[in-house]
Amino acid sequence: MNRNILTAKLGALFLSTGIAAASAAEGEIRKIDEAAGKVTVRHGPIENLEMDAMTMVFRVPDMAMVEGLAVGDRVVFEADRVNGAITITRIEKAD
Repeated sequence: MNRNILTAKLGALFLSTGIAAASAAEGEIRKIDEAAGKVTVRHGPIENLEMDAMTMVFRVPDMAMVEGLAVGDRVVFEADRVNGAITITRIEKAD
């Protein structure tokens, strides 16, 4: 997909979901570990964390945040450092 079209679609998605574009990232869920309270996401750059695209494990403070999500789902999310751990603070299924 053309990068400009993707950027425009993501901007519209961020506005419609309430997720701020500056702190949001897109990704794909690769694993959900409910017992550990963690989610593995293959994601694009996360600007507020100065992080390049990669696959990594994120802490999830409340597993209810990922209810209805499954491995392979495309998501839009926010992440930040919380008590020293990189943590998903908001996550939604992408359209």
